[in-house]
Amino acid sequence: MNRLDRTFSRLRRQKRKALIAYLTAGYPSPKEMDRTARLLEHAGVDVLEVGIPFSDPVADGPTIQYSSQKSLEKGTTLPRVLRWTRRFRKTSSLPVVFMSYLNPIHHYGYARFAKDAAKAGGDGLIVPDLVPEESRALRKLLAVHGLHLIHLVAPTSPPARQQRIARLTRGFLYAVSLTGVTGARKELPPQTMSYLRNLKRISPSPVAVGFGISTPAQIRRVAPCADGVIVGSALINKLRERKPVVPLLRSLRAALDRKSKKG
Repeated sequence: MNRLDRTFSRLRRQKRKALIAYLTAGYPSPKEMDRTARLLEHAGVDVLEVGIPFSDPVADGPTIQYSSQKSLEKGTTLPRVLRWTRRFRKTSSLPVVFMSYLNPIHHYGYARFAKDAAKAGGDGLIVPDLVPEESRALRKLLAVHGLHLIHLVAPTSPPARQQRIARLTRGFLYAVSLTGVTGARKELPPQTMSYLRNLKRISPSPVAVGFGISTPAQIRRVAPCADGVIVGSALINKLRERKPVVPLLRSLRAALDRKSKKG
């Protein structure tokens, strides 16, 4: 069983929700990124999402765009991210999900990426600019090597399309909480809860919500309607400001666990 599947199965038995943390590969530096990933694991993160930097990250807001650009300037490439994952896997069983735009995967080669990502110890792949209708070839190649292709679904997607995306995704369904790009928000849209509850009803896979999740209060709000939460820009902001990330993660973990027990 894929590590993602095992993790969500274990959390479901424990009546807990998944805390998924996003890091831009190679930011602020490869050494610091490695140290942060290990700190996150000890702080209670259940899944690590590793962003492969790209020069035109259309779904990302200013924070992740900044970290991607700085990482590219330091020479981060897809092969280097895979090498980092291979080293990380030697001492960690944490599920690793890659987030990449299609261009780097296409350039590297679908079959080659699927094979090398699995050998490195990856568990899944998110491709924001790959629509489900055009994902069959990549999805099949990843599945051969035991990796999941994780699709995003948006509040603006019509009901029939939400159902189709939910059927095709593997590992978990990435529920975009709002319209727009990534980035920490003070408030989430009022319709977010009903949107998540509907996704939970139609999705065979766990539902994890991301985009804009940055505070314990937001987590307490969305946790009853999802199987996990994804935190990215709030972490990158801490790294950019040279502030510790562990207190933030522990506060989010505590909020998620309290709500999980109540829910």
